[in-house]
Amino acid sequence: MRWRASDLARALSEHGPCRVVGPDVEIDGASFDSRDLRSGQMFVAVAAERDGHDFVRDAVDAGAAACLVSRELATDLAGRTTSIVVPDTSVALMDAARWARGRFPAGTMAVGITGSVGKTSTKDMVASAVSFSRRTVASPRSYNNEQGLPVTILNAPVDTEVLVLEMGMRGFGQIDLLCRIARPAIGVVTRVGEAHTAKVGGLDGVAQAKGELVEALPSFGVAVLNADDPRVLAMRSRTNARVVTFGESTQADVRIDNLELGRHGDARFMASTPDGVVEVRLAIPGRHMASNAAAAIATGMVLGVPLDAMSDGLAQASLSPHRMKIVQSASGATIVDDSYNANPTSMQAALETLAGLPAARRVAVLGIMAELDDEVVAHARIASLATELGIEVVAVGTDKYGIPETTFDEAVDIVTNLDGSTAVLVKGSRVAGLDRLIERVSC
Repeated sequence: MRWRASDLARALSEHGPCRVVGPDVEIDGASFDSRDLRSGQMFVAVAAERDGHDFVRDAVDAGAAACLVSRELATDLAGRTTSIVVPDTSVALMDAARWARGRFPAGTMAVGITGSVGKTSTKDMVASAVSFSRRTVASPRSYNNEQGLPVTILNAPVDTEVLVLEMGMRGFGQIDLLCRIARPAIGVVTRVGEAHTAKVGGLDGVAQAKGELVEALPSFGVAVLNADDPRVLAMRSRTNARVVTFGESTQADVRIDNLELGRHGDARFMASTPDGVVEVRLAIPGRHMASNAAAAIATGMVLGVPLDAMSDGLAQASLSPHRMKIVQSASGATIVDDSYNANPTSMQAALETLAGLPAARRVAVLGIMAELDDEVVAHARIASLATELGIEVVAVGTDKYGIPETTFDEAVDIVTNLDGSTAVLVKGSRVAGLDRLIERVSC
């Protein structure tokens, strides 16, 4: 999306002090990461774990047309870019996205997607399913918070027909905040699981927080709910919007039938819908991916996308980095890279996928699962499941799985020496940093 610095400043001034220093330049999108910034974008100096103001010079060197800042630029930078000065850049970024959301045509549909597991994969699949017939923009990677969702909106072309927006949750009120920015007419809830339970008081708290999405839907909207998860299905009572369900339940509106797994764990099934029956063949490992694909079909059906077009799109779907991606090690081992994040629900699904892969030996390289209300029980349960499935566990940087802790470098050595008869899962919460292990051991 393109806009002039003066237009954005005028919109932001409705919420508080704002002034433009420098020429009234045209801006093409936004970024809060100077490493990813494209020439012509606005750099947003967010003050979070690291202060974005420390990277303004890098952004200007990369070609930033303007910088959204909360303090004056250095004298030598002031002549090289335009600055939009506000009291709080994080708040201003969200206000900018609200303003930008109103600049899309009235028919532009926003799809909000949340859930304890599967929201990023479902976001990717929805985008794949509908983009064949509708101009679609989806959140990159896991841009699902108060910074990522706004820049997704600001970077979308003004002629976008469908905005597919992932919405994360780390506490009560956060999804409601994202909904007030994005104004979704379609809300997808994948599953309620043990993620961030320490912040909301258990599974019921997770369901309460995730349900903020369906509560935010307008009466003319549609809630797309997982019929196989009782806590998700119960959310239908929290909205006046129409409800469409998906899953393996016989009562699901989009029903998964005849589900089979291919040689590499890729799901194949028939999707039975009110619009007809269509075959779905995924190139992504994991039985649980069938549910995400069914959610995508339900969403596309609401948007009026033909079933055949969705089937073709899903056959070509790929996921964001470090999510159920098959890679090879230099020594020939098959590695399931699901290292982006972890909770007990997603960990179980990944272990079951590993167990189904053809291999003489199966090894799970696991990091800690963070932000759980009962970490001891959760990790013990996963360790027990791995034993039941005949999977060896290598616990990286934690002893919570009930086995001795392995260092990061030791884990790299272990995986490096596994041969082609072995299948390996690499998975842990973000704090474990196991994506770095993938970079070390994969071809």
